[in-house]
Amino acid sequence: MLNQSRPSKVNEAELKERVVAINRVAKVVKGGRRFSFSAVVVVGDGKGVVGYGLGKANEVTDAIAKGIDDAKKNLISIPMVRTTVPHPQEGKFGGGFVLIKPAAAGTGVLAGGAMRAVLEAAGISDVLAKSKGSSNPHNVVKATFDALLKMRAPHQVAMQRRVKLDKVFNG
Repeated sequence: MLNQSRPSKVNEAELKERVVAINRVAKVVKGGRRFSFSAVVVVGDGKGVVGYGLGKANEVTDAIAKGIDDAKKNLISIPMVRTTVPHPQEGKFGGGFVLIKPAAAGTGVLAGGAMRAVLEAAGISDVLAKSKGSSNPHNVVKATFDALLKMRAPHQVAMQRRVKLDKVFNG
């Protein structure tokens, strides 16, 4: 069972949106082709809260707006250790497979397209990441969220192992 929950209070003014991918979809109808658009959007506050959404509409701007609304409904809170993730973690969704590893301060976000958008929106500024398998932005974003949801903060692990917290943080 994952201990991740919806963040208690998030100021919607602080959320930054980032469009990951826009796809034009054609539907063949009697009179020809009818085009619509789908957009994958990531929102985050840069302090460990991030969400993703998918919007579909006949106009690009409407699809992005719907994606932002959907992303705000799917916010999660992730554990962070300073500017990086607490431990290496793998995530999988469909054909997408991602690996996320902590990095030293000053390393930056070493990740590709869709993963970079998610990690930067979450506020993770030092991380090593690799995407294997599918390069489909939908699968990569969902696999990245799978990995982030599996992350556990050091104090959670210490409590589960029944270790005194002063030993963990003071050496």
